[in-house]
Amino acid sequence: MASNNQRSPVFFAALRDSFRHGYNRKMLRGDLVAGLTVGIIAIPLAMALAIAVGVAPQHGLYTGIVGGLIIALAGGSRFNISGPTAAFVVILLPITQQYGIGGLLLVTGMSGVILLALGFARMGNLIQFVPYPVVLGFTAGIGIVIATLQIKDFLGLQGVGQHDSYLDQLQALASALPTVQAGDALVGGVTLGVLVAWPYVTRRVPGHLIALLIGSVLAALALHLDMQVSTLGSRFSYELDGVTYGGIPPFAPQWLLPWTLPGADGLPLQIDFNLFRELLPFALTVAMLGAIESLLCAVVADGMANTRHDPNAELMGQGLGNLVVPFFGGIPATAAIARTAASVRSGARTPIAAVVHAIVIVLAVVLLADLFSYLPMASLAAMLLMVAWNMSELPHVVRMLRIGPRQDTWVLITCLVLTVLFDMVLAVGVGLLLASALFIKRMVDLSQGSAVPHQSHKALSGLPDSVGLYRIGGPLFFAAADKALSAMARHGENVRYMVIDMQAVPSMDMSAQVMFTKALEELERREIEVYFVGVNARVRQKLSRAGTGSAAGKRLFVASAERAATLIRQKLGEPAAQKVPVKDADT
Repeated sequence: MASNNQRSPVFFAALRDSFRHGYNRKMLRGDLVAGLTVGIIAIPLAMALAIAVGVAPQHGLYTGIVGGLIIALAGGSRFNISGPTAAFVVILLPITQQYGIGGLLLVTGMSGVILLALGFARMGNLIQFVPYPVVLGFTAGIGIVIATLQIKDFLGLQGVGQHDSYLDQLQALASALPTVQAGDALVGGVTLGVLVAWPYVTRRVPGHLIALLIGSVLAALALHLDMQVSTLGSRFSYELDGVTYGGIPPFAPQWLLPWTLPGADGLPLQIDFNLFRELLPFALTVAMLGAIESLLCAVVADGMANTRHDPNAELMGQGLGNLVVPFFGGIPATAAIARTAASVRSGARTPIAAVVHAIVIVLAVVLLADLFSYLPMASLAAMLLMVAWNMSELPHVVRMLRIGPRQDTWVLITCLVLTVLFDMVLAVGVGLLLASALFIKRMVDLSQGSAVPHQSHKALSGLPDSVGLYRIGGPLFFAAADKALSAMARHGENVRYMVIDMQAVPSMDMSAQVMFTKALEELERREIEVYFVGVNARVRQKLSRAGTGSAAGKRLFVASAERAATLIRQKLGEPAAQKVPVKDADT
């Protein structure tokens, strides 16, 4: 899935790897076409996602420009296209509501530091530790929440506002249904219809480019007929030389200090330790979600292009991008799977495609900002409804619920419901706990120990009833040790020799060592000699450290049951005063 995780993480890994074997005109042409295509796709999405998290649309564009450029050059994936993504909406919107744009940019920079630390610590295989039911559950939940948040602009509802509770939000939307604006609903419905139908027409031209054009023309006609239609220019504005203009400023991103921007009260943030302490949980969540989504995106791209990415370098690239982007007004950035897949399908060969994508966005901001003010809000909402549908993968969720193991489906459902009704942080935390408990249960089911008749083993058959056989299988850890070891010391009173078959024990933890020691002490109290059979080197070392290793006349490690049988027969056939030397038996 990834390149060697033991290499020291470095910046610009993907860029250097791409140019190692040269760069020709054909590769440049592929990167130019891919960058132009995905840049056109990213422009409206960046604005719509910025609006969805409660900030002005230009902040989403700045994220695609600065974050997309830095991450592409410094990261570890050849194909990842980074910028604002839908997965962040449910996390970032509460931050904006509580701490304003200034707080959101501070969280962005803090998450960048965390991502850099993860990369330096070689945590690039992080995605392997998040179970699929958890990922599918919270992404489906995020899709549902995003779709719900778009209904207001899609239908032009009045007086809805933002609510902390999802159920309160639904209630507010239901109460506002009588305020539906025919113009907004018409524009939104037509835009959504074009988005759904366009892939059946052609895939050569991006569908939401056509949908936005049709939606904008329809909005202009509706306004001409005195129908109410909200546009980017009527909703957002900027001030230049004391004059207020509608839409977004026609400037490339400029340097600024994030903490000078306003908080939720409209005043500049007061920077102190308490503020950073309050923002740290948000930053950790943003960093972890960004890491998971970026690495997952890199895996998808590798599967499409038959390449390998450097996961640690990718985390470092994502960290550097998110550390720098707030100083240019950008919000959290991560790799976007849909945009990355579109880039690969369009012929991308190297990170230069993502660089071109960033250049396309900055040219659009500088040259086309006035035209953006005519984009209808209902069309942007329709685009996010489509994004939410694709992100939620509801048909796939339904299929998994039908065919998946019952315990996994409950984890999926729990994550989905908690994401929708509460928040993603709680959903992922509970989901990981449930998945961990389920994993422990399955490992316990694999671990077993039982006393069996020694005659059932060919090598031990023919020995007297004073010989006992105990088989242990599976990993021995805190939850499984009691089950596997509970019957070891409960053999018949006539047993004097115990053969413990441990060939199927791959590992043992401290809890198992303690329980093992107690069981052996009981066997020693009954003067029973113990023969450990087939113990691997790691487990044997742990037993020795715990004081349960070889001991003359008490415990012996042997390579096989045949060797144990030979030693036992020698004991039975010799006078009690004669002993087999430990060094001969300890193999």
